[in-house]
Amino acid sequence: MDKLIITAAICGAEVTKDHNPAVPYTVQEIGQEALAAYKAGASIIHLHVREDDGTPTQRIERYAECIDEIKRLCPYVIIQPSTGGAVGMSNAERIQPVNLKPEMATLDCGTCNFGGDEIFINTENTIKEFGEKMIALGIKPEVEVFDKGMIDAAIRLNKQGFIQSPMHFNFVMGVNGGISATPRDFTFLQGSIPVNATFTVSGIGRFQFPMAVMAIISGGHVRVGFEDNIYLSKGILAKSNGELVKKVVRLANELGREIATPTEAREILGLAGGQR
Repeated sequence: MDKLIITAAICGAEVTKDHNPAVPYTVQEIGQEALAAYKAGASIIHLHVREDDGTPTQRIERYAECIDEIKRLCPYVIIQPSTGGAVGMSNAERIQPVNLKPEMATLDCGTCNFGGDEIFINTENTIKEFGEKMIALGIKPEVEVFDKGMIDAAIRLNKQGFIQSPMHFNFVMGVNGGISATPRDFTFLQGSIPVNATFTVSGIGRFQFPMAVMAIISGGHVRVGFEDNIYLSKGILAKSNGELVKKVVRLANELGREIATPTEAREILGLAGGQR
C-alpha cells in the first residue's frame, strides 16, 4: 500500500469568515494556511483564491501572487489550482490558472446540482477543452467526480485522448446533488475506476473524517480543509487547516498508514516534480 497523500483544500469558493473566522482571503492568509497544512503533513495544497474581501476569483494575477507566497513559505509542496472556480463563472475565467503551468490542476467531469438554483456546469466540450489544455501544458489533472457517471465520462474521454493515463480521481462525497458519503457508495466508486488509477476522497461536512478513514484503510488518499468542512469535531470550529490535517495524520497513525512527503507524493502520482 502506498503512503498516504494528504491534500488540504484551504479556502474554496463558498465558505466565508462568517462560517469560520479562520477561512483565508488575503495572499498572506492563504500563505499561512498553506504553511499550517504543510507543516501538519499535507503534500498537496488544493487552491482557490479570493480577493481581499473574500470574493472568489480565477484571475491569473491573483493566483500568481498566492502561488508565489505559498512557494516562498513551503517550496516543496505540490500546488493544485482549481479550474472549477465558482458557480456561474465562464470557461475562460475558470481555466486561467493553468497558464501558470502548475504540476496538477482539477478537471471536473460532469454537471451537478448544488442546491436551489445553483448548477455547476461542466459540458462534455468543457471537459475536452480543459483536458486538451492540460495535456498541452504538461499538467496532470485530478479528475473531480461527484457521482459514478462522472467516472464513466472520464474513462470514455481517456480512451478518446482528452485525459491521459494513469488517471487520478477525487471522489467528492456528500455534496448536495451528488453521491452520498456512505461505505456502500465509496466501495461503488472505488470499484469503478481503472486498476492503474489512484484516488483521493473528499468527504463534505460531517462526512469528512468517516470518509477519510475509508480512504486510509483502502489504500486511497485523503482531502481535508475548509473548502469541504470547517469543524474539527461536532460543534467545534477548526482553528486552521493544519488542525484538520493533523487529525487525519492521527487517524492514519492509528491505522498503520504512513504519510507521504511531497517528494513521495510526486512519485506515487507520476509527477515530473517541482512547481514550474
